[in-house]
Amino acid sequence: MSGFLPAIGMSNAQALRANTSVAAEVCGLGDRKGTIEAGKDADIIAVPGNPLDDITCLQQILAVIIAGKQIGSPS
Repeated sequence: MSGFLPAIGMSNAQALRANTSVAAEVCGLGDRKGTIEAGKDADIIAVPGNPLDDITCLQQILAVIIAGKQIGSPS
């Protein structure tokens, strides 16, 4: 994901939305996932930069949080 959608003309912000909130809506999960807000599952990744500036930072995952709990160690 990190480079494909911007490579075909989407902005980094559009690519992030397509793979988060839009994907959740299409899958019928928009009421529980896709955005960070009260009452939704807290599924988050931490990366070493701002993907709006450099989408390739998504290739360097520092932490994964699913349902509010950090899982495993990044490889």
